This record gives sequence, structure tokens and C-alpha cells, in this order.
Amino acid sequence: MGKVAAEIHARLTAALSPISLEVIDDSAQHRGHAGHRGDEAESHFTVKLTAAGFAGQSRIARQRAVYAALGDLVAENRVHALRIIATGPGEN
Repeated sequence: MGKVAAEIHARLTAALSPISLEVIDDSAQHRGHAGHRGDEAESHFTVKLTAAGFAGQSRIARQRAVYAALGDLVAENRVHALRIIATGPGEN
């Protein structure tokens, strides 16, 4: 796991106490696309997480919670693209 992926994992764990969390670096799939920073740079991610706090929340509320937890990683463009799959317990 790269430095940015590890930071994403740590921040989401601290803020959302997920039951499960997977941070996938998709950067290699985006070579030559906008926001890609070369072979060694992390820029595109998929985050899959399940958290008890997401129960009863809308998809938008869940995404807002993820973005709030990541804060400057997204605001300062250290993360160019983020795919979020956020569920509550027992959801698919």
C-alpha cells in the first residue's frame, strides 16, 4: 500500500470506524489520462467501506462523510479521482 492509500485508510478508519475498509489504487489504469502523475504516483482510488454510521443514510450523505474525512487529500488534489462504494451493515 502506497503512502497516499495508507493515509486514506488511516483517515477513514479514524473518522468512520468502518466494519470493513478496502482502499484500491487504480492509478495504473489511468496512465495518459488527466490527473495521472506518472508510474510511481498515486492519484486514482476506489474506496469500499461498510460502517455502522451509514445505516439509514443516503448515498450522498455517505459520500460527504468520506470526503469530509479525507479533507485536504482531495482539496489539495493529492487524490485526483475517488470512487466510493459505501454501505451500511447488511447492505450489498
